[in-house]
Amino acid sequence: MAVPAARFTPAIIFILITAVIDVMAMGIVYPVLPTLIEEMSGSIERAGLWNGVMVALWAGMQFFFSPMIGSLSDAYGRRPVILVSAAGLAADFALMAVAPDLWWLAVGRMLGGITSASFTVAYAYLADIVAPEERARAFGLVGAAWSGGFVLGPLLGGLLGELGPRVPFWAAAGLAGVAFLYGLLILPESLKRGHRTPFSWRRANPFGALKLLGSHPELSGLAIVYFLIYFAHHIFSVVFILYAAHQFGWSAFQIGMVLALWGVLDILIQAVLVGPMVKKIGDRATMIIGLLGGGAGLTLIGLAPDVTTFIAGVVVTASWGLAMPTSQALMTRLVSESEQGQLQGANMSVASIAGVVSPLFFGWIYGLSVGDSPAIPHPGAAFFIGGAVLILSAVVGLRAGRQPQP
Repeated sequence: MAVPAARFTPAIIFILITAVIDVMAMGIVYPVLPTLIEEMSGSIERAGLWNGVMVALWAGMQFFFSPMIGSLSDAYGRRPVILVSAAGLAADFALMAVAPDLWWLAVGRMLGGITSASFTVAYAYLADIVAPEERARAFGLVGAAWSGGFVLGPLLGGLLGELGPRVPFWAAAGLAGVAFLYGLLILPESLKRGHRTPFSWRRANPFGALKLLGSHPELSGLAIVYFLIYFAHHIFSVVFILYAAHQFGWSAFQIGMVLALWGVLDILIQAVLVGPMVKKIGDRATMIIGLLGGGAGLTLIGLAPDVTTFIAGVVVTASWGLAMPTSQALMTRLVSESEQGQLQGANMSVASIAGVVSPLFFGWIYGLSVGDSPAIPHPGAAFFIGGAVLILSAVVGLRAGRQPQP
């Protein structure tokens, strides 16, 4: 039986530290990976194509392997899966550090997509040890740790990249290795043997795992909310930098500082605000407020006539951080203890589908909205659509709440 988070502080601290280390390890290579790809490909044009291929390979591996990793943790326990994934991530970065050509680099990105799917098991681990009413707060802490690693990783990667494009990969391998050793010494098993489910390929393949999300009307509705959250989120990785540079002539440093501001606000909201709000108004109401706030913030960014309004939109958008942990907490209540790993694997597959489709969509929309004769007469069109997607997700979340509980 799950118990309040305070009684499992060492285990929760490990999950949070591991989340920071894993995301830092991934973020460290962001500033130098495009440069390394360009160096290996020999041209800017080919580099753009290969960069897209690398992103698609990473997301595709997450789609196919997240349910398998989640199901393996349901069958054999969370601890061994987390440890193997951490070791695999270290090996992945070491491989990319010595990769002689683009094909080996692609193999490294595929291995990275597989091992990074261990986040599904981290969430399942928390679902094992934290009482249902405290899961939103626990998931919020992981989200805050993720944001912290995402802010620190690229900053460190940029500094290390000055020493050479391959140096950050070795640093990332070292961080992942530290996470493995820390877990080997500290992490206890969370899933009792009586709650384990025999491994089956029917549950482990992504299409079979997605059937779990259709097992109940409310779970299906929340899965749609989850997809829409991730779909809208990729506007930051695809359009935000181009839009800020186009509209305001910002440098990479200025854009990085604003993204860091957004990351810090996200950390504060998920680590500090989620818990009290859930206690006061509940998971669902907190989720809806986050979705509506994110939708309003994206719309404001798209409309912004000046820098002050633009930054105000970024600040408002940070309220979006209320939605992710609460949507996950609501979903964990609709499945059994033996299905938590499968649920998180299915969720990661949903997020991976969004990760493949959304960048292509928002990149296409942005391309239509800029230039000498744009087909869409406003450069902020992608943000308007992203805002509408989040508002739609709030409506879906409300409708899902009207379904009878199982």
